[in-house]
Amino acid sequence: MMFWYDHDVSGWGWFAMSAGMILFWALIITVAVLLFRALNRPQEHTHTPDAPAPEDILHERLARGEIDEDDYRRRLNALHAGPLTKP
Repeated sequence: MMFWYDHDVSGWGWFAMSAGMILFWALIITVAVLLFRALNRPQEHTHTPDAPAPEDILHERLARGEIDEDDYRRRLNALHAGPLTKP
């Protein structure tokens, strides 16, 4: 006669299978959530904002009253003339 119940899973076997299945699904759900968050995250800007142009700085200084119009025009012309070169 055959022993049909000889290879039955004991109580610890059921516990191990249940814990393994719970850990498996927890891992799958965690990976899915992390992937979803990574794909839906707004893109972060890694570069710094552009520095204002020298003409913009001069214009702001004129608007604040730090320099007068003659000084503004003189400095603007010096900016547009290019770099100073020594002979």
